[in-house]
Amino acid sequence: MEQENQKMACIVSDMSDMVVVDLHSAVKAEETEEGLPGAGRSQLDITQALSLNEDSGEDSDDDSGTDHFSSEKSGTQLQRCEQHRGGSSSLPDTFQTGSLLFYERFKAYQDYMLGDCKPSEVKAFTADYLDKAMEPCDWLALWSTDVFDVVVEVRDLDLNDLKACVKLVLPLQCEIRSCEITEESFNSLLEATQHKVPLLELQVLYNESGDFDQTALTLEHLRFFYKHIWRQWDEEDENDDFDYFVRCVEPRLRLYYDILEDRVPAGLVAEYQSLLQSCSQCFQQFSELRGGLSADSDSEIDNVSMVEGLKLYDQLETFKRKLQIIENPLLRYVLAYKGSSRRQCVQSRGLRASGVKVVHVVTASCNTIQLQSLLTARLLPLSSSDDTEIQFHRDPVSAVDSCHQGDMVIILPGTYRVSSSIFIPDSITVEGFGFPDEVVIENQHKGDSFVESTGADVRVSNIKFIQHDAVEGILCVRQGTLNMENCVLQCDTTGVIVQTSARFTMNMCDLYGSKGAGVEIYPGSISSLVSNSIHHCKDGVLIKDFANELDGMPSITMENNIIHNNEDYGVILVKPGTGEEQRVQSCEGEEDPAMQSADDQQQEAPPELTAAKSDSAASQLESAVSSDGNAAGAAAGRKWQFGRQLSRSKEVSCSRVVQDLMEHQIFVSVQENQFKWNGKGDFGIFFY
Repeated sequence: MEQENQKMACIVSDMSDMVVVDLHSAVKAEETEEGLPGAGRSQLDITQALSLNEDSGEDSDDDSGTDHFSSEKSGTQLQRCEQHRGGSSSLPDTFQTGSLLFYERFKAYQDYMLGDCKPSEVKAFTADYLDKAMEPCDWLALWSTDVFDVVVEVRDLDLNDLKACVKLVLPLQCEIRSCEITEESFNSLLEATQHKVPLLELQVLYNESGDFDQTALTLEHLRFFYKHIWRQWDEEDENDDFDYFVRCVEPRLRLYYDILEDRVPAGLVAEYQSLLQSCSQCFQQFSELRGGLSADSDSEIDNVSMVEGLKLYDQLETFKRKLQIIENPLLRYVLAYKGSSRRQCVQSRGLRASGVKVVHVVTASCNTIQLQSLLTARLLPLSSSDDTEIQFHRDPVSAVDSCHQGDMVIILPGTYRVSSSIFIPDSITVEGFGFPDEVVIENQHKGDSFVESTGADVRVSNIKFIQHDAVEGILCVRQGTLNMENCVLQCDTTGVIVQTSARFTMNMCDLYGSKGAGVEIYPGSISSLVSNSIHHCKDGVLIKDFANELDGMPSITMENNIIHNNEDYGVILVKPGTGEEQRVQSCEGEEDPAMQSADDQQQEAPPELTAAKSDSAASQLESAVSSDGNAAGAAAGRKWQFGRQLSRSKEVSCSRVVQDLMEHQIFVSVQENQFKWNGKGDFGIFFY
């Protein structure tokens, strides 16, 4: 009996051990397959699974950081990347992993690869991530270098050195570039490297089973990280206590996708790439110089090298600070961007040495009638003297680039699609020979502003400008004077920007479509807006009043404009506040309780009486403004005349905003304007 009990106890013990082993195996498999963004599962599926888990309300005591999912695979699998390099290819296909979204890479680096590691811990965290996410052996890959592509089999991984132990797959499948390599040559090369190749040079061969999707995705995250995120100098940062992901990975990843999606001006991209290359070269020189120094040597050569090393170190730190400014989205445009290299190179050419003035005619093609009309109406009157020549161009950019001071550009009807910005550094005239809808210049260049003017006296007329997918405004008056008449501006981001010390006149123009302000006016500038239509923008006119007294107040004239259907305000002033004001004061404010009874009486009155009261309200508002305590405003004879009547319920809020605007002495004349259907009000003040 005792022997039977002992046998039964042994059987139970063995069964318990088997259950424990199976449980550990299941948990390990679950962590390997589903705890990482992996095989057959997109990052969106992972996010959905997490949200479902949170909604279920189940508590878990496991704080290992590993997410558990059901064993069923969901989501789309990685797609095939076909090998077509200049025609037919004998190489097998690989996985398509290069088109991942921002949030997919963000999630992988934050949650699985790096976490909250320090710069000095990046390699250790990366090796641990690879150990959990990759198949350790027995998978096929394409070993791709600048010289050849060859199919190999991975036999083992050396994760500390980010290398894989491989062997050739026979029969040999390869493509050779610029040289001849045989099977013996490949074997010799592998023997020299102990059959180890960098993981960054491997691409997993496509397999429909889905067993190697996770490995392919992991290699993509690794390759992208060391190509676009990691910098050689990161692990040598003196302050090693910061979160590497927060300080370095996230801003660099956002910058990469901003550049990829054309949200960064081309000039700033070129500046960043140049700084990155200069910083890499400086770090290389510094590392070589540091490696050659001896700690115990007092020789003159080492002393000189020490001084050079300190200079290189200071230069390296300068480069790193500039790179960090560009990588920071908040500081990118404020402190870093000085304009594209082409903008900086464009300078005024002045008058020609010969004294000859040129009329530049822009046309892709024209018929006899157009040419005769052009000669009669424009060319003959302009070239009556011998000091005028005529040149023909196929696009407006080349015509403007060929101009000297005093030249004229005449653009014949047609749609001209340009792929670069138009810079006007001289006093020239650019006019369309026809109506604006007939003379169209469409910008297909993503990044910089469309037209930039720095000439002392520039005139533009009868042209329609169309901008797509832009980062900067459609027109920027950086300095000098620009007079624009009878033009159409179809904006994308910001409309017209009038910078400090610039002068801008816009008459009888139609401006619309800006995601920012239609016209953005900086301190110290002079703007005259007469008989324009500004509509379907975020704000109609935005006036910046910075706290820098050296810039002075802008000087603005607004007459006979129609400002309507803007998302926020018709006119908004941005000014420094004391902290006691509301963030925004608007003409569309809340009703004053004291005026409600008057409103009730007005609603019961006949239409004729109501109109008379509205006129009276407008007159009272006008009187309140002109009788304000501002002597300078009264002396200048400034008046507010509204093109629409205001209800009694809005008199108090409107008069307050109007009075605040008038106190800034920024308006020379504001009269006969019409404000209609602006989302948040006709006038507003934003305090910062």
